[in-house]
Amino acid sequence: MSSQNYNLNSLREGEPKSKTWPALRKLVGLLPEQRGKLMLALIIMLVYAILSMLPPVLIGFTINKVLVNKEHLTSLDVFGWHLLQGSGFGLILTVCGWLLVIYLLNLAAVYMRTILMGGFGQHLLYTLRNAIFNKLQELPVAFFARNKAGDLISRINNDTDKLNQFFSQSLMQFVSSIFIIAGAGIALVWLNWRLGLATLAPAALMWIYTKLVSPWVKRKNAISLKATGAMSAEIQESLGNFKVVLAFNRRDYFRQRFETANAHNYSSSVKAGIANSIFTPVYGLLSSMGQMVVLLYGVYLVSTGYLAVGFIVSYLLYTSNFYDPLRQIAALWANFQTAIAGWDRISHILSLESDLPTLPASASSANGSPALLEFKDVTFRYTEGKDVLRHNSFRMEKGKTYALVGPTGGGKTTTASLIARLYDPTEGTVWLDGRDIRTYTPAERAKKIGFILQEPFLFTGTVRENILYGNEEYKDYTNEQLTEALHRSGLETLLTRFDEGLETKVAAAGDSISLGQKQLIAFIRAVLRNPDLLVLDEATANIDTVTEKMLEEILRRLPDTTTRVIIAHRLNTIENADEIFFVNAGEITRAGSLDQAVNMLLEGKRVS
Repeated sequence: MSSQNYNLNSLREGEPKSKTWPALRKLVGLLPEQRGKLMLALIIMLVYAILSMLPPVLIGFTINKVLVNKEHLTSLDVFGWHLLQGSGFGLILTVCGWLLVIYLLNLAAVYMRTILMGGFGQHLLYTLRNAIFNKLQELPVAFFARNKAGDLISRINNDTDKLNQFFSQSLMQFVSSIFIIAGAGIALVWLNWRLGLATLAPAALMWIYTKLVSPWVKRKNAISLKATGAMSAEIQESLGNFKVVLAFNRRDYFRQRFETANAHNYSSSVKAGIANSIFTPVYGLLSSMGQMVVLLYGVYLVSTGYLAVGFIVSYLLYTSNFYDPLRQIAALWANFQTAIAGWDRISHILSLESDLPTLPASASSANGSPALLEFKDVTFRYTEGKDVLRHNSFRMEKGKTYALVGPTGGGKTTTASLIARLYDPTEGTVWLDGRDIRTYTPAERAKKIGFILQEPFLFTGTVRENILYGNEEYKDYTNEQLTEALHRSGLETLLTRFDEGLETKVAAAGDSISLGQKQLIAFIRAVLRNPDLLVLDEATANIDTVTEKMLEEILRRLPDTTTRVIIAHRLNTIENADEIFFVNAGEITRAGSLDQAVNMLLEGKRVS
């Protein structure tokens, strides 16, 4: 089995780790229609950074001219802008006016950034959740058997929200801080390269520290997200089985399991919180060191005549512009690592491919058999398990009724799952209507095969919505037209079991209807599609004998070309079968008569 399929079986094993910037590019690539909005936000932040570079030099220049030189200027020209004609006091007022304009423009830039990135983040959240959910629908049954629903829900809800928070709240602040840091660094070196390089020296220590610590921070956040998913899975499992918990009075067992999961989540969250806050104090210390360098070395340069006093103020402001955003990045970087850890969990799901691909029709030539279904030397085993079926071959003809009997765990449901292609054989081939079953698309296969599960699954809604699920032929019918279609199929009498007919409310996980009624809905849903092959896996296990007789009558009224496969433990259910197969110990054997099947079943139970 390939590594891709191995990962498909369990999300907890071998999850990929993304590099930061490639992961960011891949995320943005999910929203090509939003790139224009993102580029506009980046331009706005660049303008914001440029404007933020003007106040320190204006303030320093003003201090030098007015307070140090005590000059009364007739004009002031800074960066080519003609600002003033008048006295020094007028210069101060004019500079203050320009500063006010700059601050207002920066306010507008931040406001526009918030609007643009808020929409971008929500669109990313919407797109990611759709992508994950659509990907999950493409994956086979084996994937869900090995991964807890609660953890998958956590990836859809919690992990995607971490990304949304980063993009809508942190990304532009992150980028803006980088622009400002770059501008302030250039300004520091431009004003005086000696003092500039000395001021920037602590930043080199920051970079080394960040490079060393970031993988550890990301790892702690990944562990925390996994612990959150595990706790969500534990809650989902406990609530989903709450009736059983009450029936066996095992609240203590599930309480202990939850406490264990909650304690692990608590411990992981505390460690992630410590990791996320570890940058801020170190960045604060190094920022203070940078200001100390400006004060000590700057005073020396002033005393030697290399630097005017006014530009010491400019240097302090630029130093603040350089190191304050770095302190912000210290907090944002932890959020960034959390978002990337969440993206690792999300991207793993998005990268999975189903191990039940649809083969091109040209890959299968007709086998020439008149049988509707044929197993050819089929062997099957679950991942890393022993063979459930070994080298079995048999045929099922059109229009006949077949029964699968055998002891519990003998392989009956596995055989039915292979018939419906919920799994593919480990070896051998399953043929459907003369073609390799793998060449049918899911829609084609669902139209030809009806499958009534032992535990019927319904969606919250109405009886009508559940029986029409995935049925394109009747989806636009009115209730009257649908009732007429049910009448033609002999299914109308089953609606009498529901108080409000087609509009009876269904709660998938609740008690609005009985288990027997749920099985009736599953039966109607399958039969209404008029499949070529109908598989019933203990379909009458939870209904009364009167209703069972009604279902038998409906089955007899199916078209003569419909093949029926019945899995049942009750012998009266299979007594009218045309042929009986005994399934046990990896072998599917023709049982002959009902009496022979009974003897084989009794013998199989004694052996097992």
